[in-house]
Amino acid sequence: MKEIAVREYPSDYSLQKYVYDKQATAKRYMMSVQNTELKEFSIREYPNDYSLQKYTYDKQLSAMRYMQAVKDQEVMSFSVREHPSDYALQKYMYNKQLSAKNYMGTVTNQSFKEQAVREYPNNFALQKYVYDRLAF
Repeated sequence: MKEIAVREYPSDYSLQKYVYDKQATAKRYMMSVQNTELKEFSIREYPNDYSLQKYTYDKQLSAMRYMQAVKDQEVMSFSVREHPSDYALQKYMYNKQLSAKNYMGTVTNQSFKEQAVREYPNNFALQKYVYDRLAF
């Protein structure tokens, strides 16, 4: 923790102390977390930085809860298949795919839509890309 503080602020003791204290608080937090899957993921991503472990853990936990509440199972399955161990990326992919799916549901040129669906039957974002490329 001290190495991180000194590396970030080599000539400012006050900021070194701030960073060190932040690291120490995050270390205590990470020792108390309950979800071992997310804890292991966070430690694997940032093995030496407790603040980033905490940030990653909290982000993953929030995304995991979000994904547990989503409604569109087809889009959720795609997102989980693409990023099986990263809930934040699942959430990002889910939102991107859902937006594209909704968009593709409103398009008017059926032949362009059919071509896009033929090219990418399971990926709404790529369907949207192909459709837009054809339509514009």
